[in-house]
Amino acid sequence: MAGDPGLFGPRSVTWQLHADPMMWIAGVRALYLQALHPRAVRGVMQNSAAFHMDARGRRDAWGRLMRTADFVGTLTYGTTEAAERAGAAVRGIHRRLTATDPDTGERYGIDEPALLLWVHCAEVDSYLHVLRRSGYPVSDAQADRYLAEQRASARLVGLEPDAVPGDRDALAAYFDGVRPELALTPEARQVDAFLRRPPAPAALVPARALLWQRVAHLAYGALPAYAHDLYRRPAPPPAAVTRRLRATGRLLRAVPPTVRWRLPPRHVLRAVERLGPDTRPAPYKLRRSAAILDGHDGMQGELRG
Repeated sequence: MAGDPGLFGPRSVTWQLHADPMMWIAGVRALYLQALHPRAVRGVMQNSAAFHMDARGRRDAWGRLMRTADFVGTLTYGTTEAAERAGAAVRGIHRRLTATDPDTGERYGIDEPALLLWVHCAEVDSYLHVLRRSGYPVSDAQADRYLAEQRASARLVGLEPDAVPGDRDALAAYFDGVRPELALTPEARQVDAFLRRPPAPAALVPARALLWQRVAHLAYGALPAYAHDLYRRPAPPPAAVTRRLRATGRLLRAVPPTVRWRLPPRHVLRAVERLGPDTRPAPYKLRRSAAILDGHDGMQGELRG
């Protein structure tokens, strides 16, 4: 590779996973999950134009979603300099923002490590959960490797990498510990209502009813059972959700990658142009990697025997 591979590079699990189209559904699941942390969701609601009218009476909901996608794409597929610059910009914004607890009047910064950690863990858990459940070939060892790799992303938003869960067991332990803090606040209800019916121009309202509501319903269904209990809304049986995730995954992955990657924000396309065609993300590369690791482990076992 002649160019800079960035933070992760084409041999990483992150490089393969983040190019999958199911990441969009995973991102919506992450928003649902993140909204259940009272302090975190207040920080978003009190500082986001997505939920407050601007001077022209418009909401910047879609702009917020695209900026999030752009940030994840830059960290995954951009150069090292671009990723560091994006992280510095986000840290700078977070340092300037505060939120108020309506019950106590406490003013707190939204860059508190506990809040940043919750947002990070909800994101990586959602990415990994939705992609694996929808049929993307990620082994347990690769899932652990992905979580370890994502400590680099955590560092860029202001967390100490060693304080971030680096495997599935650590991530599960984190969620067990944080669950007593989660609740359905009025702000979480607003996020739920927004995700079910986001504002859209009149011409796009039929598309919202046809497409977006299905995406939101599927993302909601993919939440853990305790999240459904907190939201107090029923969800389809887990087996039905899995079938729909797999069907949606097959449908979206049938669209040629070269077509998908030309849509904004185009990070994958630019990375492949920078590093060469052999670096194209693809599920088969994870299958091949897992097969090589399995073969290596088997050979090591024979030698030990």
